[in-house]
Amino acid sequence: MQSVKIVIAGPFDAGKTTFIKSISEITVLSTERQVSDPSGRAGSETTVAMDFGRVTISDDIVLYLFGTPGQERFSFMWDTLSEGMLGFIVLIDGSSNASVTEAQSMLEYFGQMAEVNYVVAANRVSPDDTEKLDRLRADLSLDDSVPLLATDARDRASVKAVILALLNDILANLG
Repeated sequence: MQSVKIVIAGPFDAGKTTFIKSISEITVLSTERQVSDPSGRAGSETTVAMDFGRVTISDDIVLYLFGTPGQERFSFMWDTLSEGMLGFIVLIDGSSNASVTEAQSMLEYFGQMAEVNYVVAANRVSPDDTEKLDRLRADLSLDDSVPLLATDARDRASVKAVILALLNDILANLG
C-alpha cells in the first residue's frame, strides 16, 4: 500500500475543513475552535492544529489529507504538517481580496518547505469565470505551469477534480 500525504493550506475561512470533509471517506479529525472573525464577530470557527482525512484511490494508493490552520498565529503547525508531503493544495476564497493577499505568503512559505508539486484552488469562483481566474493567476503571480482551478469546497466532484489535478502533476514528474 502506497501512502500519499497531501497538505491543504490556505487563508482563514477559505474552506479547507469543508474541502476535506467533502471528500474524506472517514470522519474528519478536526481541531476547530470558536474564534472572533477578523471583523470581531464571535461565532466563527477556525482550525487551530489540523484537519485530517483519508481517501482510498485504489487497492494500492491511499491519500492522507492534512489541512493546516489558516491563521498565521497557528503557523507553527505548518512546518510539522509539511514534513513528508508529496504535494500541496493552496485553497483560497476567490471572492475575497484578503484571502488572495494572505495566499501569496502561504504559496511562498509552502513552496520553500519542499520541492513538490502544488495546485491552487479558488473556492467560490465559477469554472466559467475565466476573467476572474486570469485575474487571480496574475494577483498570485502564478506561473502558467501551476494549475489554478475553480472549485466548490462543498461539492465532492469539484474537490475530487482538484485532488486529481495534483496527483496527475505528481505522477507526471515521477515519470
